[in-house]
Amino acid sequence: YPSSPQAGRGTIKASANFKAEEDAGTLYKAMKGLGTDEDSILQLLTSRSNAQRQLIKASYKTLHGKDLIADLKGELGGKFETLIVALMTTPLAYDVEALRNAIKGAGTDETVLVEILASRTCQQIKDIVAAYRQEYDDSLEEDIAGDTSGHFKRLLVILLQVLLLYSILLLYSALFKAGESKFGTDEQAFVTILGNRSAEHLRKVFDAYMKLAGYEMEESIKRETSGNLESLLLAVVRCARSVPAYFAETLYYSMKGAGTDDNTLIRVMATRSEVDMMDIRAHYRRLFAGSLHTAIKGDTSGDYRKALLLLCAGDDE
Repeated sequence: YPSSPQAGRGTIKASANFKAEEDAGTLYKAMKGLGTDEDSILQLLTSRSNAQRQLIKASYKTLHGKDLIADLKGELGGKFETLIVALMTTPLAYDVEALRNAIKGAGTDETVLVEILASRTCQQIKDIVAAYRQEYDDSLEEDIAGDTSGHFKRLLVILLQVLLLYSILLLYSALFKAGESKFGTDEQAFVTILGNRSAEHLRKVFDAYMKLAGYEMEESIKRETSGNLESLLLAVVRCARSVPAYFAETLYYSMKGAGTDDNTLIRVMATRSEVDMMDIRAHYRRLFAGSLHTAIKGDTSGDYRKALLLLCAGDDE
């Protein structure tokens, strides 16, 4: 399994003196009448846990007879709205919806498939598969298989099935045969080995591979594969090494170069804020010699920036 986050490594914690009715009232006031008090909305929602946000949503319905998410959508706009709606959605529902949109939208968004299926724990994947079927009355595996092809499809399907690993000996000998020792790559071997993932075992495999081949696994993947398959294999390897480091890289590349990939920035900041954002920040500082806070500040603006910085919750410069 991808290395599980340590407890309490998120930047967003449950509020100690929590009163759902009071919070629902605050949000109602912030949206009532002319103009919207965006600041009250973002300050409140970024200082509550996801579980608490669900209780606020229920209280809002009881007190005001209205759907909080629908009201937020009606009052907010753009990237800020997308981020706030992400924060108001349960983690499981968010992943399920993100995967559905990635498959059923115009063209397949392979980035989302790679990120979610490579980084979630085996239990989370099982929950996603079950919730997807319940929500859409479709098989996630069939939908992905129908929308992708080749080895990329095979590895995605293997990740969904959450299979067990072979023995280390078989693995690294197979990897060496598949990778550096012969001309042409047996992509099938890479796919099968990396798809049967236990982070602890995979890390041992990578060490053994390094000793045997003289190359890091990532180098071999970059040399021997390309496109979506390369992205997915690299994501699986990076998540086996460290999920927070993988997300630090994901955030860096979402803000690097011309234009910001706001969908990725929102998805990672919303889904990891309660899980391992402290670790992501530390890896970001180590890998990119700058803070995540500074990167977000320089790449975003307005209420959207304010909310993202509250989720980041600190500057590591």
